[in-house]
Amino acid sequence: MAIMTRRGWLTASAVLPAAGALVAFRSKAEFSAPLSGREVMRERYFPNVVLTTHEGKAVRFYDDLIKDKAVVINMMFAACNDACPLVTANLVRVQELLGERVGRDLFIYSITVDPEHDTPANLNDYAKSYGVGPGWLFLTGKPDDIELLREKLGYVDPNPEVDADKTQHSGMLRYGNEPLSLWSSCQGGANPEWIAESISWVLPKASRSTG
Repeated sequence: MAIMTRRGWLTASAVLPAAGALVAFRSKAEFSAPLSGREVMRERYFPNVVLTTHEGKAVRFYDDLIKDKAVVINMMFAACNDACPLVTANLVRVQELLGERVGRDLFIYSITVDPEHDTPANLNDYAKSYGVGPGWLFLTGKPDDIELLREKLGYVDPNPEVDADKTQHSGMLRYGNEPLSLWSSCQGGANPEWIAESISWVLPKASRSTG
């Protein structure tokens, strides 16, 4: 997945051709409007697959979770004993640091890489065990849809053997502001205070302070 710096802006522009004189016996050429940077990001990286939250609610990935929001995304699985516990604990601390902004200015999404075993009930137990608060959803879905999300979000390892091992999944966090097409990433195992500060750059302007 193409990742921008946290101050970067993705823009896409095109110039419509100037209108020309009509030529006898020739139809006027029709041109479709160019895609905006936001639309390009949506088509490339945010398939609108149906997922199920740890609360048992069906949601569409783009329409319900990403569109018009600032978000943090990571991939995990409940039985993971490697990176997942650390990343989840760090995000719990990030949620504490950002306070009421989580669920209002920012939403956190943890997507399982093991949908065959991570049912909504299992993910609900996992969320409760970490004391996860409002504004943070754990998500599962059809295996093919999860694989599509892994690919589009850049969580696929180029080495097929490594990629097939769920314990080797990336501990990176993707975060961004969808309306602004502003996206970046950071290590989920980093210092939670630094993670919160990094994420704050994609929040609405009035909500950037983590103090």
